[in-house]
Amino acid sequence: MKKKILAAIAAGLIALSSFSAVDAASREEVAAINVQTASDFQFWNENSPVLAKIVDFVEDTTNPYSENFIPPEDRVATFDMDGTFYCETAPLYFQEMMFFERVLNDKNYTAPKKWINFAKKIQPKIYAKEKLTPAESKMYIEGLSAVYSGMTDEDYRAYVRKFMQTSEDGFTNLKRGEAFFLPMVEIISYLTNNGFNVYINTGCGVSTTRELVNGVIPIQFDRILGTDIVYTSANMGKDAPGDHFYDRYKEKIVISGKNFIPNLKTVKIFSIINQIGKKPVLAFGNSTGDSGMLEYTLQDNKYRSEAFFVICDDVERERGNLERAKNDRKLAEKRGWNPISMRNDFKTIYGDKVKLAK
Repeated sequence: MKKKILAAIAAGLIALSSFSAVDAASREEVAAINVQTASDFQFWNENSPVLAKIVDFVEDTTNPYSENFIPPEDRVATFDMDGTFYCETAPLYFQEMMFFERVLNDKNYTAPKKWINFAKKIQPKIYAKEKLTPAESKMYIEGLSAVYSGMTDEDYRAYVRKFMQTSEDGFTNLKRGEAFFLPMVEIISYLTNNGFNVYINTGCGVSTTRELVNGVIPIQFDRILGTDIVYTSANMGKDAPGDHFYDRYKEKIVISGKNFIPNLKTVKIFSIINQIGKKPVLAFGNSTGDSGMLEYTLQDNKYRSEAFFVICDDVERERGNLERAKNDRKLAEKRGWNPISMRNDFKTIYGDKVKLAK
């Protein structure tokens, strides 16, 4: 037994020593992040006031002698994904960029001309960070599900895993499956290790999110709330799903191609009520799409509660937008959400070998 314990300790030390802030973190290295106490943080600037506030919150609410003590079963924390602990700037969300791969580059799929022409039309605008027209945005949302029509969930998730191997546009040394904000992964680890029940509450698709975080972020699959894919059965015909008898010998569940059901803004509150059943005491977001979750956490909470807002104000290590960052900070301060500055609070983002491509 003693030899096994020593071997486990040695293995842990090797894992820790092989990963430093100067490396571009692989998925395995991100998964090795383990923060139990305040002294374990590596990727935050030491003078970060927002990190100090998070640590104070955790130490206060987990202290059984504190008047702010929160029982373990009520320590619920929710995180948005894109832009909160995962890249959304290269040049857009993972799921939206996968659309172009599917329509324009997938040799095993022949996209309808409608989608090929549309993808070629809007792709330059996406890369130039130009705003789409309302009609283009509507069609883009339709395309995010339509081009996977007929795929099983297993097929779709395999496609996500394949796309994870492609490089993030606009960065060097960074694959899409590795584009996690290391400081925020530390926060998730810290909360998990201190008895918090951590959930992802994202606008990204549930199956997409599950594959991105699988084996990397310490969050169980049933604690991932997101945008729902609409499924059907190959033999359902005109039956309503609630009336259809599913025959396991003759049919499979496949993506219908109908629009996703977005998990954004106030819908995120509904997801919390329906799928968690308890109000969070901590919430982390980065855009108005997370506003419902942040506001709900702070509203009439019987426990001490905080909301945090990640601001992409770094233009040297990230593709930050300073005008948006300025507006985001104003919004956060107005609503009482604690702003997290990627420029000032993060010692590194993806690892120091990850650079902006010229």
